[in-house]
Amino acid sequence: MGTSTTDGPLQELLAPVVAASGLELDSVTRTRSDAMPLLRVVVEAPIGAAGIDSDTLADVSRAVSKALDAADPIDGEYLLEVSTPGAERELTTVGHWKRQVGRLVRVKLRAGGYVSGRVIDAGETSATIDVDGEATTIDYQDMRKARSRVDFGTGK
Repeated sequence: MGTSTTDGPLQELLAPVVAASGLELDSVTRTRSDAMPLLRVVVEAPIGAAGIDSDTLADVSRAVSKALDAADPIDGEYLLEVSTPGAERELTTVGHWKRQVGRLVRVKLRAGGYVSGRVIDAGETSATIDVDGEATTIDYQDMRKARSRVDFGTGK
């Protein structure tokens, strides 16, 4: 099993490339292992946008690959993966929370226990979640871990 590290210089290189495609760069990580190293680039749609279709993802992947080839910032061979964060991503930034407004989340609290509900609002220091019909505001610092949840609907 390899180790994964965030790569700041590559984020600086790739952020404008991703922005030129109309998307936002979420993260760039390198995973080192005995097998071929992996460079994972996670992109997402701007806040309020519907999402990313496969053609747009393919276009940004080609643009990222071209920028990496031109800059040649990595010695040796590596595997490039350009993807979206996924349906049940961990929420670690204010931007992640703002993208979740109207969506379901599950939060593990530092004080213990869990809270699940739909995000009503996300500010700079806290998020407000509808928990069983009651608005509950939780400071980000009081959260141990938070994840978005897949909304299967009520079937009505």
